[in-house]
Amino acid sequence: MKKDNKEIEKNESADKIAELTQDLQRTRADFENYRKQIEIQKESLARATKYATVMKVLPLLDDIERAVKTYDELKPLEGTLSKTLKELGLARIESGEGAEFNPDLHDAVLVEGDGEKETISETLRPGYYYESEVLRPAMVKVNKM
Repeated sequence: MKKDNKEIEKNESADKIAELTQDLQRTRADFENYRKQIEIQKESLARATKYATVMKVLPLLDDIERAVKTYDELKPLEGTLSKTLKELGLARIESGEGAEFNPDLHDAVLVEGDGEKETISETLRPGYYYESEVLRPAMVKVNKM
């Protein structure tokens, strides 16, 4: 009888160890999933913060570009501004006169003509890419030929 009790206790202990081991493994897996989720949230928050900051800077960039066009003595700023934009991950969307209109990159505020081919006749506000994504489309006038 004593042998049976010891075997039962041994089996119960083994079952308890197996149950606690499974609990520990589940807890570790839950913690690892939680840690990964927090990392994803941190990266998302950092990206959203950078995006919001860059969006607030765009009107200032527009003002600086208008000032450079108006006052020749500010021309040296163009190179510095271009270099800084590149370092920040900002790039201008091509919207020069004669460029092909692309609705994914340009907002047409005025369309003139009746033709099939749409080209940009004037850029009213430059557009920007931020880290290879369209941050703000260029505001343009379009000519249909």
